[in-house]
Amino acid sequence: MSVRPRPGAEVPVLTAQMARASNPAGTTAMWVRDRLDGLWRDEDFADWYPRDGRPGLSPAQLATVSVLQFLLGLSDRDAAEAVRCRIDFKYALGLELDDPGFHHSVLTDFRDRLLRDGRADRLLDLTLARL
Repeated sequence: MSVRPRPGAEVPVLTAQMARASNPAGTTAMWVRDRLDGLWRDEDFADWYPRDGRPGLSPAQLATVSVLQFLLGLSDRDAAEAVRCRIDFKYALGLELDDPGFHHSVLTDFRDRLLRDGRADRLLDLTLARL
């Protein structure tokens, strides 16, 4: 699996409209998007993945899902289901409303990558520098 940076990463218009209409006061997921968007970029994770192979999911999005998972106390299955079903999660990740999401095992794989070679510490340092 390789990383192909996703272009733009803007919230699709319909996703934003539906998220705001259904949650006028916002949600935790919407707050994370509105205040922390751009905290991670796919390029920050490029050395975690091989250069060739089929494109993987956006590691910046997976990092955001991991943060939301922690904040909301969700299991991997529940977090993957939220990405598939919840409009506010689609908003947070900049996904179209019909995006099918991903299998919950992707979060385990992402955490496994995070645990290698001090990557978690480097990601935290990068996060703190950007904040």
